[in-house]
Amino acid sequence: MRKQKIKASFFFTGRFYRSITFAPLIRRLKKEGHYLGAHSDEHLLYCDWTKRDSLLVTKQQFKTDLLKNYTELARYGISKGKAAFFLPPYEWYNDSIAAWTREMGLQLINFTPGTLSTADYTTPDMKNYRNSEAIYNSIIHYENSKSSGMNGFILLVHIGTDPKRTDKLYDRLPELIRHLSAKGYHFQTVDQLLRID
Repeated sequence: MRKQKIKASFFFTGRFYRSITFAPLIRRLKKEGHYLGAHSDEHLLYCDWTKRDSLLVTKQQFKTDLLKNYTELARYGISKGKAAFFLPPYEWYNDSIAAWTREMGLQLINFTPGTLSTADYTTPDMKNYRNSEAIYNSIIHYENSKSSGMNGFILLVHIGTDPKRTDKLYDRLPELIRHLSAKGYHFQTVDQLLRID
């Protein structure tokens, strides 16, 4: 991204922001002008996978956990107002979570469905494993098959994955960026893309 002069949006947990190991990376991302946002403190699962309307957290647990994430962001000089977009853990939520997020003065966002990019964390031993070639091809297919292409698309790619996954999708980002740039796409951070006036 640096070579292509592209800014991205990174949503980390409070646990990630607290890590001494990742502090240099976070400082560098901030210095380079990337958007840094919240992804909960402890990556809680908010609602049941099969019964989405069934909450697994209370409103107080949700708020306490999310505020801890913003406490960690503040350590890097990032206020809640500068990081008002919130990506829920597991990218899984329901109407209660969306309402509680709004009550906190935040905007819940999520990735745009339609590609396999969210499977880039999977490992070969998992039933839902997708290799990077399949994921990459799903992105290209989506772009080619939709009348609007990828205009306004939020593509989710994990910054790190399990060592068992030796086939890292993020290694294909330069190729994907070149491909989409050649087709006239411009890349934006979520705060640029989803301006709230």
